[in-house]
Amino acid sequence: MKIRYFNKKIECETRKNIEKLQFERLKAVVQKVYEKVPFYCELLKKHKIKPSDIKKLSDISKLPFTTKDDLRKNFPYKLFAEPLKKVVRVHASSGTTGIPTVVGYTKNDLKTWASLTARVLTAGGLTNSDIVQIAFGYGLFTGAFGMHYGAELVGATVIPISSGNTVRQVEIMKNFGTTALICTPSYALQILDASKELGVNLKETSLQLGFFGAEPWSESMRQEIEQEMGILATDNYGLSEVIGPGFSGECIYKNGLHVAEDHFIAEVINPKTGEVLPYGECGELVITTLTKEALPLLRYRTRDLTTLNVEPCSCGRTHLRMEKVKGRSDDMLIIKGVNVFPSQIEDVLLKIEGLLPFYQIELTTKGRLDYITVHVEAAEEFFNSEEKKKALLKEISTRLLAVLSMSPAIQLHKPHTLERTVGKAVRVIDKRKK
Repeated sequence: MKIRYFNKKIECETRKNIEKLQFERLKAVVQKVYEKVPFYCELLKKHKIKPSDIKKLSDISKLPFTTKDDLRKNFPYKLFAEPLKKVVRVHASSGTTGIPTVVGYTKNDLKTWASLTARVLTAGGLTNSDIVQIAFGYGLFTGAFGMHYGAELVGATVIPISSGNTVRQVEIMKNFGTTALICTPSYALQILDASKELGVNLKETSLQLGFFGAEPWSESMRQEIEQEMGILATDNYGLSEVIGPGFSGECIYKNGLHVAEDHFIAEVINPKTGEVLPYGECGELVITTLTKEALPLLRYRTRDLTTLNVEPCSCGRTHLRMEKVKGRSDDMLIIKGVNVFPSQIEDVLLKIEGLLPFYQIELTTKGRLDYITVHVEAAEEFFNSEEKKKALLKEISTRLLAVLSMSPAIQLHKPHTLERTVGKAVRVIDKRKK
């Protein structure tokens, strides 16, 4: 497959010029948040840092970290650096206590976002001749819209089918001549299974490319997708807080995800000490946005564990590459592309009258997808009345759906029946296929 660039000049820029641009933009963003975001003004003063203290690129290590909890505490708009009249789009992702983290975009932010996802898509082989089927869910989730506008900017034809109705996904793919699929890798496998049930061989369709993200996936899963679908499957990474998809993505060589260093500074730190680690060492990814207008962030702790590689890629791109995320430094779970924290589930359960403070979260795999089952003890009275039991189950399901944006299975247990442990309680039981 031919190597393509969306913006070759910047994607193949020299290391010296990349870092020079980063330094100029870093100074500007620190000055902006110091002047326009009260949270950052107070935080920098607390750490006795002034914008003038940023005299070289490595001085970024002097800046304090930003966390997801900071966004939650400033819900919904207090971290915005632009007035709402300049914010033309709002997205959101889940927070650990059910309060979402809100992300704003100006018109320029949306242009930047489209160009970044266009860069990722082009690196993975997309051209203006492709027909792109987007099977991410459209809504407050950033994945669908981010990739949608990037594909249009490349000049491809976009089919915004959204997620779900897997049989229809296969029919659209076959009848509309889809050449590129965008979704989670686990949903790609579900589409594959549905195609087999319908007697459709995806290798005999027009499908050639797959752009997958929003959840971790293994190399063995990639191999199965590529072999069974007959496509080139690339990984991409992003998170709503810094922009959404577009932060990084693989090229056709699949040798690490290229980070858009003209728009972000990526660091890897020791998650326990905060110490910046050298290239090649695994640690927690920290991101500073350099061009975001509505929601600039300084040293945002992603909690994702990865390794950075500064060596140029065989494709000619010179921006550093990150390895596929290896895990988390916190307890977040990713189920069907949705971020789920056990603490979110606990917060809901402990507020429902009749439930006891003993629960377990069981993770299993059925077919291609991961599932959650919440086991929780309830008062004895709910087992003496089927009507009360049904009402309790409905209340739990409704409340969890409101917080998680998904509905886990729920099993009620009589008091003192869930396993107790000495010491730290075992809350998550992972029975998923590895």
